[in-house]
Amino acid sequence: MEEFSWKETLSQNINFLKVCGLWPPGDEDYKLNLYGIYAGFCVLGFLCVHTGTQTFNIYFIIDDLEAFTSSIFVTFACVACVFKTYYLLKNMKLLKVLFINIDKEIFQPRNHEQELLIQPSIKFWKGFYLIFRILCYNTCFFWCAYPILDKRIKQHKLPFLAWYPYDSSVSPMYEITYFYQAVAIWYIVIISFNTDVLIGALNMFVGAQCDILCDNLRNLAKNGINELNQNLINCIKHHKAILSFVSKSNIFFNWIVFLQFFSSAVSVGFTMFELTLVAPFSGQFYSFICYGSAITTEMFIYCWFGNEIEIKSNNIPYAAFECDWVGAPLEVQKNLIIFTIRTQRPMQVSALNLFYLSLETFKTILRTSWSYFTVLNQVHS
Repeated sequence: MEEFSWKETLSQNINFLKVCGLWPPGDEDYKLNLYGIYAGFCVLGFLCVHTGTQTFNIYFIIDDLEAFTSSIFVTFACVACVFKTYYLLKNMKLLKVLFINIDKEIFQPRNHEQELLIQPSIKFWKGFYLIFRILCYNTCFFWCAYPILDKRIKQHKLPFLAWYPYDSSVSPMYEITYFYQAVAIWYIVIISFNTDVLIGALNMFVGAQCDILCDNLRNLAKNGINELNQNLINCIKHHKAILSFVSKSNIFFNWIVFLQFFSSAVSVGFTMFELTLVAPFSGQFYSFICYGSAITTEMFIYCWFGNEIEIKSNNIPYAAFECDWVGAPLEVQKNLIIFTIRTQRPMQVSALNLFYLSLETFKTILRTSWSYFTVLNQVHS
């Protein structure tokens, strides 16, 4: 059977990160070469400078509630992207090891039926990737174009409130700054959504591996009772490999998920508040609609695929019981019982062990966002 390439499934995602300077070629880590210099220039020039100017500007507008709320949610998104980039760079060596392991023989589908078994998970992830990318692109477009659409470009209105050590309201500095902000926000959004869907892909992979393991367990005695013990040993090794993969993946995105959930809860609340202030059906109105939809989808991707891991890993002990174990040697039955007891504790991915990625967590974040919106609306009233 032809080898299945998990890494090829994520090729488009990885190519975007390569263009942004966040995925060194091959299986290498960062080195002092042309790509490393390019990565440093992009990260410092577009991500750090743009985020810094917006963050510093908060000091000057903190007493103006409307200006503060219109700026803070974008600033939170940029700061969250800075942390995503930091942990992506910090854990690049670990990520490269995960992507080497992902195509090892132990994780390969055993037959065509198992390939068909994992296709729904892959298609579901690809569907989320496409929807999320469209929402992010629309958000970027309206963020960059709303001064033009709302005819505020005549007042030299920039897409984002930021502090610069020069007068950005006069030509040609206005045009240069406008162009810089547009390029910087596209760069930041591409990093952010590709990091998010990469984390979703790692969790999707774990869920798919649980499906393969369950199928292998149900067919332990497919080739006769004599091979049941060896097949069980292979399943135990597969289960240990999945647990190791989950643990290493969780190390990579622990802090990313924690910081993203915090910033997303605040951002959704502030976005809903901003929608009550701007003119309906204006360019800025559509930018808030797209951003709110994108950030909600982002949280849902984390929680959905984390929830899938828990649900699918819960099926493992039931799959072991469903195999044709009647008539197997006593030693094999004992090993099967021990394995079943061990797998009764489901796999879960968490953010710093404070909360698990699940649909229940997603609902909690939405309730928190609504609380922020209610407080802001009352203060403004």
